Amino acid sequence: QVQLVESGGGLVQDGGSLRLSCAASGRIFWINAMGWYRQAPGNQREPVATILSGGITNYADSVKGRFSISRDNAKNTVYLQMNSLKPEDTAVYYCNADLTEYIGSRRDYWGQGTQVTVSS
Repeated sequence: QVQLVESGGGLVQDGGSLRLSCAASGRIFWINAMGWYRQAPGNQREPVATILSGGITNYADSVKGRFSISRDNAKNTVYLQMNSLKPEDTAVYYCNADLTEYIGSRRDYWGQGTQVTVSS
């Protein structure tokens, strides 16, 4: 069984910074991509940033220049450095991994979510 465990959320003031971490564990053969999504109350879950195994990154327009995603392949861990946070960044942030298990198929896994609250 694969698990994604997130950490690093919390309460921060407008303009502040937070760093989220997500570690994948279990019978993992290969991780194709990891990323972060977020969901604010009343809204659909939306992609924030993704990073492929080769290091190619993609960001939502709303976070470009403020957020940075990185990955430690040896630790199966993905990070999201969030700078210049705004109240509209307030949401539950979910880690996602597109991976293949040993003796298994390729599929998506999700973390439990971590709350990020930015106060004005």
